[in-house]
Amino acid sequence: MSGLRPNLFLVGAMKAGTSYLSGLLAAHPSVFMSSPKEPCHFVDPSALRRDWPSAWAQGYWRSAERYLSLFAAAGDAAVVGEASTVYSQLPLFAHVPERILAFNPAARFIYIMRDPIERTVSHYWHRVRWWGEYRTPLSAIRSDPRYTDVSHYARQLSVFLHCAGRERVYTLTLEALLADPVVQLQRLYAWLGVDASFQPATLGVPDNVLPNVIEQVRGFGLLDRLRRTATYHRAWPWLPRWLCRLGAHLAARPVRPFDVDTSQVAELLRPLQQRQTEELSRLLGRSFPEWRTLYTPPRELRAPTPRLIAGS
Repeated sequence: MSGLRPNLFLVGAMKAGTSYLSGLLAAHPSVFMSSPKEPCHFVDPSALRRDWPSAWAQGYWRSAERYLSLFAAAGDAAVVGEASTVYSQLPLFAHVPERILAFNPAARFIYIMRDPIERTVSHYWHRVRWWGEYRTPLSAIRSDPRYTDVSHYARQLSVFLHCAGRERVYTLTLEALLADPVVQLQRLYAWLGVDASFQPATLGVPDNVLPNVIEQVRGFGLLDRLRRTATYHRAWPWLPRWLCRLGAHLAARPVRPFDVDTSQVAELLRPLQQRQTEELSRLLGRSFPEWRTLYTPPRELRAPTPRLIAGS
């Protein structure tokens, strides 16, 4: 590695535990992970601006110097890394492994996966909470391919395997990490070449837990967008409180994700994602019995289990 260039990239999958895993990596004394977690340096800035304006506004795509400033405090860490889930979101963001390997030919990659049905549903709730998703789960997931594209793990992984080689791409599942975190981390630390006996204090304590109640915009989200404008914020102090409360009520409604029946979503996704998982199994030479929702249809699939909006 030259200078403080990162040599480890936790590339996804979104909503599969990347925040949790990034924290476990950062806890190791020989590993340094960037903060903020998702600098998104290696994606097309125009695509980033279109799909994630707040990440674009951070500006870590502007120059290598600005990006490398994130690692200035890495000291003598053997592993220097970052975790940007947009790196494994084809077709929205393409040619990421090529850009990373041109930047650091010694780069290694970690890709964490999750039961694809649960990941897709978690992705939906993430967009409800932060992106103004107003449609029902079935309507949104049926009509918007971004939900299922991210869960097509074989497609996302294949480009990294092709560019970097199998020995430099580490894969694991969230379910395995939560079921046996000590063993899973020992294996991962050993692969990284750092002390495998180290155990983080946060082991087994996931973050990004989905709240019991979130807000979902009403209608097409027009009133919600209006109340987020600069004009509304300037006028807000002068408006009657009853009018502000009425506006908030009309703009969004409280939703309890764990009470929402998403069994129809599971029925929609299961045939597609079973085929995609067969493709993944051929690619990696292993099966995924831990993905119980994918293979064992429950009477009702509620919000993701475990209760994570993992790896934003």
